[in-house]
Amino acid sequence: MAEAHTTAKQRPLKSVPDIVISRLPLYLRALTLLENEGKLITSSQELGERLGVSSAQIRKDLSHFGEFGKQGTGYHIAYLKKQLMDILNLNQMWPVALVGFGDLGHALVHYAGFPAKGFEIRAVFDNDPAKIGRKVNNLVIKDSRNLEAVIEEQGLKIAILAVPFQVAQEVTDRLVKAGIKAILNYAPITLNVPPDVKVQSIDPVAHLQQMTYYLK
Repeated sequence: MAEAHTTAKQRPLKSVPDIVISRLPLYLRALTLLENEGKLITSSQELGERLGVSSAQIRKDLSHFGEFGKQGTGYHIAYLKKQLMDILNLNQMWPVALVGFGDLGHALVHYAGFPAKGFEIRAVFDNDPAKIGRKVNNLVIKDSRNLEAVIEEQGLKIAILAVPFQVAQEVTDRLVKAGIKAILNYAPITLNVPPDVKVQSIDPVAHLQQMTYYLK
């Protein structure tokens, strides 16, 4: 094994490639599963086997944030997990705005996985008069016309976009203007945002279309 616990010094975020950041939650998830299995120590090889990533890639990714171990021993799971949570700013509960309460929005509001991982939907918006004012999970669906005021009042920085693609960019512009800095986008469209706003898009159809290529 390699990489025992040592003090890690995080480097400036700008020096870390986005692809590396995208793999950190996968490492965190694997560590959590190992911890739930009662294990105390792991290695980059064991993590790699679980995730389908080479042990060298894992060590290289972690090296962006400092040294986490010494040759000959394993990663202390609880320690490495805490370091990754600190790096990903998951040591707090993040309030989230949800825009769009259709079928997808309904499912997202009731998804129990968010609070367990540090995220809580605190405001829900829609433009349908039949939905505005309804109570869902102790939240009252708000009129999307009041989106900016509510986001600014609550100091929200993260939003989930579950609206039709035709209005996605317009709503995104309003979210950014209100102070949102991170958007999880379910609309099948590429959003244009300022450099200081991060967007992650989830398009199930595009992923299915990608997979059918291999089904020839």
